[in-house]
Amino acid sequence: MFSASDDSAMMKQIQSTHSPDGRFLDVKPILQVIDNVLRHLTPTIDHHALNGGQGHMDAIDDSSATMDSNGMLEALAFLVHKISCEISCKCSGGGDAHATTMVLLNTLSSYSWDAKVVLTLAAFAVNFGECWLVLQLCTTNSLAKSVALLKQLPDILEYSHTLKPHFDALHKLIKAMMEVTKCIVEFTELPSQYISSDVPPMSIAVAHIPTAAYWTIRSVVACAAQITSLVGMRYEFVTSTSEAWELSSLAHKVCSIHEHLQKILHLCHQHIDEKKQTEAYEGLKHSFGTPQLDNSKILLKIFSLSKEDPHSLLGPDKTKVHIEVLRRKHVLLLISDLDITHEEIQVLESLYKYDRVASEVNYEIVWLPIVDRSAWNDSYQQKFLSLQSVMPWYTVNHPSIIEPAVVKYTREVWNFVKKPIVVTLDPLGKMTCPNALNMLWIWGNTAFPFTTDREASLWKAEAWTVELLVDGLEPNLSNWVRQEKVICLYGGEEMEWIESFTSATKNVAQFLGIGLEMVYVGKNNAKERVKKITGLINERQLSHAWQDANVWFFWKRLESMLFSKTQHGKTNEIDVIKQEVMTLLGYDGSEQGWAVFFSGTNMVRAKGDKVLNAIQSFEQWEGMARVSGFISAIRGHLEGIADEHHCTRLILPGISGGIAETVVCAECGRTMEMYFMYRCCDE
Repeated sequence: MFSASDDSAMMKQIQSTHSPDGRFLDVKPILQVIDNVLRHLTPTIDHHALNGGQGHMDAIDDSSATMDSNGMLEALAFLVHKISCEISCKCSGGGDAHATTMVLLNTLSSYSWDAKVVLTLAAFAVNFGECWLVLQLCTTNSLAKSVALLKQLPDILEYSHTLKPHFDALHKLIKAMMEVTKCIVEFTELPSQYISSDVPPMSIAVAHIPTAAYWTIRSVVACAAQITSLVGMRYEFVTSTSEAWELSSLAHKVCSIHEHLQKILHLCHQHIDEKKQTEAYEGLKHSFGTPQLDNSKILLKIFSLSKEDPHSLLGPDKTKVHIEVLRRKHVLLLISDLDITHEEIQVLESLYKYDRVASEVNYEIVWLPIVDRSAWNDSYQQKFLSLQSVMPWYTVNHPSIIEPAVVKYTREVWNFVKKPIVVTLDPLGKMTCPNALNMLWIWGNTAFPFTTDREASLWKAEAWTVELLVDGLEPNLSNWVRQEKVICLYGGEEMEWIESFTSATKNVAQFLGIGLEMVYVGKNNAKERVKKITGLINERQLSHAWQDANVWFFWKRLESMLFSKTQHGKTNEIDVIKQEVMTLLGYDGSEQGWAVFFSGTNMVRAKGDKVLNAIQSFEQWEGMARVSGFISAIRGHLEGIADEHHCTRLILPGISGGIAETVVCAECGRTMEMYFMYRCCDE
């Protein structure tokens, strides 16, 4: 695969030399010493070094060669010396490179492939190191000078400029040899419990390592032959470029081998990571399914902390804290990406910092940001830090501590997709609700401890009233209810319709002598347009109008009601609250305005033109209004109007928790066709 010349006959010849006896040789320390030797040499092959300069690499501290490697090398000294002599002898005699390589492979037959290459490189480092050491010291040390004279090394100085192509080729090949060797060694260090040598991609590596070892050892022979030729060189050699070309060709081949091995190694690491993440994922699932003494073990797994270093969380004051601060507490995991809105943070902040204290409930929030590690950049880093700085609860120090297995668990078990969710854990680490965010938006801290059972019990006590719909968004609501006023909530973005509707409705109320309060609740996902309309409503004193935050929260609570009901398996036909919520969301999805009237337990609602026409036709139902009241009369009038045509749409954001398969049209009661609608709006 590396070359057409590496035919099956040659591979069989190489494999026939391999007869390992099972001995283990830790080659890493030896390779470290070899690396130190060759790093001293190759960067200093220049005119300055050839004339006795020490070179900047001479200052490197060799203390990294450990005592273990010293002891190991002492035991292997004879073998390294034998290989060194073999290389020197064959190269001095001008032997065939392939034959010499096969001799070395036979000499090292009982060792593993990584050991064969490392021991051969060790022998080469001894020969090359001795030669280069004498060459560097010959101008300053009398002993080195005498040895250099006997070896005729001074001739190299005379032709130093001419020899540059030879040394450049030598340097490139040595570098390639070291890279392949390190790669081969890395394969041997892969954890066998996660990757087997008899299945891909490891089996592919096993098949190619012998070839890689052969060409690395053969490159050692070529380098040694080059050095031997330089020591005993003649003028003809100096002017020849064939030797440099041969080294360059080998370097190209060995670099190609390294590139191929690196690709296989990358696949091996991917395979190992997948196995580890699967193991971690199953471990997380097992932990959640096993009763715990407290929540410490679960939290350590979620935040990828260790018992030795459980400090990768930041407290509300942005200082590192021990995971122990969350032990045996109710923990709310706020799971989101970096697109969580400031409105969501502000509402949660109000619940966490103020209402929590007033309600005397004890829980902690921890932000679990789910991000794409591969796409992480400075922009995401700044966005993360900005969000982290405004969150008054616990956060991770950095999203990178959240392991892929945890991300997978949030998506596959807790159904996190895009929109934020809040997973609740009790003091023992048991998951009690896969998304309590709906409860927080609807009931706030009244829903504590935010369990699925608590959510169900809260719904049993609710009815479709203006109090549920508005909650604390309108400060005057309790007074209006006590005064038995008719309360009208309306929305849309057609200013002409708004002016006509508010004017006509107030005229009817005045004519009937009833108390009326009207509140403009805007439109979902139309912040800038709604802000402009709100300004005009206030300026012309048409009705009450909420600020941006209240408008956002009104629609967010409606969506939360729908998803909460859906999670509890309620059907449209028997659940009045769910049907009414879907009707209002459907109104908002249309191009028209809409209105809903409340008076005590009575309620009526309709879309823009229909409700406006009904108000403007007041004389037709005036008598009924004076007998049965405003809401009963207008409801009866609206029920008597048959629409020739209507178009009702329902726009819902993507969110976990599931969408109802059956939706009934608010206008005619027929089952609506189901489509997916995606909407993106920067406003």
